[in-house]
Amino acid sequence: MEVSLRPTQFIDFDSPAVRDFAHDVAGMGPTREKAVRLNLAVRDRVRYDPYSFNLDPDHYRASRCLAAGAGFCVHKAILLAACARAVGISARLGYANVRNHLTSPRLSALMESDVFRWHGYVSLHLGGSWVKATPAFDLGLCRKFGVTPLEFDGAHDSVFHPYDSAGRRHMEYLEQIGEFDDFPQDLFFADMRQHYPKMIAMMEGRPGSPLREADRAFETGE
Repeated sequence: MEVSLRPTQFIDFDSPAVRDFAHDVAGMGPTREKAVRLNLAVRDRVRYDPYSFNLDPDHYRASRCLAAGAGFCVHKAILLAACARAVGISARLGYANVRNHLTSPRLSALMESDVFRWHGYVSLHLGGSWVKATPAFDLGLCRKFGVTPLEFDGAHDSVFHPYDSAGRRHMEYLEQIGEFDDFPQDLFFADMRQHYPKMIAMMEGRPGSPLREADRAFETGE
């Protein structure tokens, strides 16, 4: 339990910005209520951006995600874990492979798959048990795409609903990868290179946001 309270290379809540953000958001009161407020803040104040995926380990630090104000599920999970640890809540990073039925055709073509590997969530130790929180999709994005936002009460697991608000199949969990006390960068990047070679080859050596340039459908809602 002690190790899940420490600052790490990526869960860097010893950063003043992360520490101050966490304490300002968490406020006073019961630990469970603090966790609920932290999850909501990371979900909605940090915009979900799938194009922020990159191959630079520095971008996976919690402080970097907070400063950017945007990130994809892995970034945002790291930030939530850091915020939780900053206020004394044990937190671990969890990962699962999921199938996203609503992803754009162009992004699927780049990935050569509709399976999103290493989808990130956070396990928080609350009330004597580990509870899952998934702060990925912000409220604005959910409204734009008709996806029911995930709520978190601090007592029950909060993971992606299998259907969107229109009843269409949305996120399907395929298999659990595991939970970690810090971001397992070597495992993560090796798996990305193995399963998304076309996308990784396109990204390497190219400045800017090649994923964003290749898939405008996300921005337009097409």
